Amino acid sequence: MAIPSCATTPSTAERVRSACARGAGAMLAAEGLDPAPTPLHHLLDDGSFAVTLPADGALVALVEAAGDRGVQAMLEMADIAPLPLREPVRALVWIGGRLRHVPAHEVSELLDLVAASDPNPALLQVTALEREARHALMRLEIESLVVADSAGAESVAPGALLRARPDPFCAMESCWLQHMDSAHREVVDRIAGRLPASLRRGRVRPLGLDRYGLQLRIEGEDRDHDVRLSFDRPVDDVAGLSRAIRALVGCPFRNGLTTRRP
Repeated sequence: MAIPSCATTPSTAERVRSACARGAGAMLAAEGLDPAPTPLHHLLDDGSFAVTLPADGALVALVEAAGDRGVQAMLEMADIAPLPLREPVRALVWIGGRLRHVPAHEVSELLDLVAASDPNPALLQVTALEREARHALMRLEIESLVVADSAGAESVAPGALLRARPDPFCAMESCWLQHMDSAHREVVDRIAGRLPASLRRGRVRPLGLDRYGLQLRIEGEDRDHDVRLSFDRPVDDVAGLSRAIRALVGCPFRNGLTTRRP
């Protein structure tokens, strides 16, 4: 049974958890070094991130040389819209903390732990035998977390991140939005036809979808606007989501309208 909620948008912590679950692109950086790609960045139950880095990279060498002290590092995740928009980045997440090397005798156990909930192909590039690994497995202990989007920046406490859960539709969001944009433009156009005249000056594209509502991007000639349409109540399954979207098409403003400029 769904728990009643008065929320109309996901919390910032929920948005970060959803971005992690979608496998958002990410880079790890340390002072004085070029950022390195992290094919895997998995949040563990203890509040740290399991991350992988190219084994022959400068950042891995720096962390290994630091030993138990680790090094201060910053993980940047980009939440990218699934459609080819003029400004595709929906949000940026910066996670600062201490990056430490995972000892060889702990690698297999940690890989199994991650694979149990996230069978990421990047795990196959890591082995306990360091000389054979293409990627090194490391752990980032969270000290700070900041999210920035078109509405501004907000910090998130590590405890709030652990308590939050990904949106139930985050794994299918990309397919839904792409399908809506390509095969059901009439739905988008009907919603666009109900927008205030000041917001109809541009191309309307689906931007985001979650259990609380639908986001649209209006790409104008000189600037973009984001519009959020809230559902009557949060939904938890596909049937409820379909009903909620049909209700928005019929009368999208009965639940309120908010706009933001990217």
